[in-house]
Amino acid sequence: MEESLFSNLAGRPLADRMRPNELDGIVGQEHLLGPDGPLRRMIDSGKLSSFILWGPPGCGKTTAARIMANNTSLHFTALSAVFSGIADLRKAFEEAVSRRLAGKGTLLFVDEIHRFNRAQQDGFLPYVENGTVVLVGATTENPSFELNSALLSRCKVFVMNPLDDAALEKIIVRAEHVVGKPLPVTPEAREELRKMADGDGRYCVNLIESVFDSVRPGEILDLESLGKIIQKRAPMYDKDKEGHYNLISALHKSLRGSDVDAALYWADYNVLLY
Repeated sequence: MEESLFSNLAGRPLADRMRPNELDGIVGQEHLLGPDGPLRRMIDSGKLSSFILWGPPGCGKTTAARIMANNTSLHFTALSAVFSGIADLRKAFEEAVSRRLAGKGTLLFVDEIHRFNRAQQDGFLPYVENGTVVLVGATTENPSFELNSALLSRCKVFVMNPLDDAALEKIIVRAEHVVGKPLPVTPEAREELRKMADGDGRYCVNLIESVFDSVRPGEILDLESLGKIIQKRAPMYDKDKEGHYNLISALHKSLRGSDVDAALYWADYNVLLY
């Protein structure tokens, strides 16, 4: 028997069901997408130029790019640098050239763009420079370290922030609306869940889904019960990148400033990572 529309929706992952379709649905990035945000102004003007979205996992980079494509007349092409190579890039550029000859532009979204090597990044230059594609690259790494200076000089860089507590609460409320019932946790456990998410909206949704899937009918999870269902997440750490040096810098500054509490905190944090 054919499933109804509603049963199909219920079978989809919560993250997919919650994915916003409008820019106003992206939380925590008001500095870019608020009424006076530079990225919002660019999108509203209809005159997109190439840019890089730099931010941690789960802050909305991919979602923002897809919504932007829906708000323009440009053809949307998506590639992941993890799974794509020279052949994929060549095909994307050839198709973009053909579209341009037919009078239609291309928005080329490249996820994890820092994974492309320098030679592959050089391949973007002529197509970005002559406007064949509007490049939107997403990266979790500092573009100044990971992207060619020639490519960076042709792209704006927009920094997306980790989601703050208020933004994570909006995600929880949206999940409750989609599921059709309140999250079955105490206020203290709800606060702890936001802390567990650590600024990552995607991970927050996964935590919420785990709670909904795990509770028994009528059960309300307290802090202890939540901890049994959801294991504490390992701290995010890039041992050979900028985050490593930021942690060392934080420890040094707290020691120089004679801030005992801060020094103990950052020392303990560094120990946990090794």
